[in-house]
Amino acid sequence: MASPVPINITEAELKLLQTLIYQECGMYFDERRAHFLHDRLQRRLRACGIDNFYGYYRLLTSFEGKRELVNLVENLTVNETSFFRNKPQLEVFQKVVLEELLHRKQERRDWTLRIWSAGCSTGQEPYTLAMMVADALAYYYLRNPLPFDMPSPKPLIPPPWRVEILASDINYSVLRAAQEAVYPEHQMESVDYVYRLRYFDKVGERYAIKTALKELVHFDFHNLKTEFLPARNDVIFCRNVMIYFDEAEQKRLIEKLYRCLNPDSYLFVGHAESLFGLSDKFRMLHQNNGTAYQKLEAQS
Repeated sequence: MASPVPINITEAELKLLQTLIYQECGMYFDERRAHFLHDRLQRRLRACGIDNFYGYYRLLTSFEGKRELVNLVENLTVNETSFFRNKPQLEVFQKVVLEELLHRKQERRDWTLRIWSAGCSTGQEPYTLAMMVADALAYYYLRNPLPFDMPSPKPLIPPPWRVEILASDINYSVLRAAQEAVYPEHQMESVDYVYRLRYFDKVGERYAIKTALKELVHFDFHNLKTEFLPARNDVIFCRNVMIYFDEAEQKRLIEKLYRCLNPDSYLFVGHAESLFGLSDKFRMLHQNNGTAYQKLEAQS
């Protein structure tokens, strides 16, 4: 079967599309990624049955074309993720950040923990965080028992603690997969036997997140370009998201995430990403190749 004949796209037309995408969601395509954008554009033109760029551009900028703009953006994001991704960083989260947060909150008798996984893809990251929080609270409770009896059967999150994990993405199709919370064997390679036993149900050849853990995670659509983002977070994971943005948009994003954090709370970015040169409002924590950033309070 012959390959479809590509539709001719000029450099000026590609620039016009780059500008529209940047305005809508902050994703930036420089010359190095122009070929990738061109390839994805060809796919969407064929899918829509449109044989010229301007017909497609008119669709994207029309009220009726909002759904197609979503489809295009979904084709431009690389949804590569896995359970327990970047273990040194997760060790910092569990052994340093959670330990400090739980201790500080118990002293203040604040029993709430709020975590935001921004750019959550198909859900492995927020479910990983939920597993680690449940483990950390169980361990913390053993060492810091509260002065009342534990209910029976023992709940996943010991009272009076309340845990909320918000998970968001700009891609509707990955959010649907994340909400289903069922994963094939090949996506379970990094999940050890104890975690599989405790937090998953085996359904045929697939693994389903147990209901109690699933209920800790709430999924929502968010475009990080907007100002309306989840506030009052104790921890934000925004890993491998800044790679889509240029420096100006990265700085704006970090400023927004700063405002979305509670005082002295924590931000995690991707292993290859850094706040160096982007913001001086965070203190870097580094331990065993894992890095986190703690929000610094503005000096009055």
